[in-house]
Amino acid sequence: DVRPIIKMRSTAGTGYTYVTRKNRRNDPDRLVLMKYDPVVRKHVEFREER
Repeated sequence: DVRPIIKMRSTAGTGYTYVTRKNRRNDPDRLVLMKYDPVVRKHVEFREER
């Protein structure tokens, strides 16, 4: 599958996750995105978990 479902886990240590899809051809390595974590109520880095 070229667009697998991945989990984005918060680096704030809250255990909050987003579930999204990514294109493996464009992003072969692990994704890191700034997204909103409602537990700490701010934007933090979210890293891809397989």
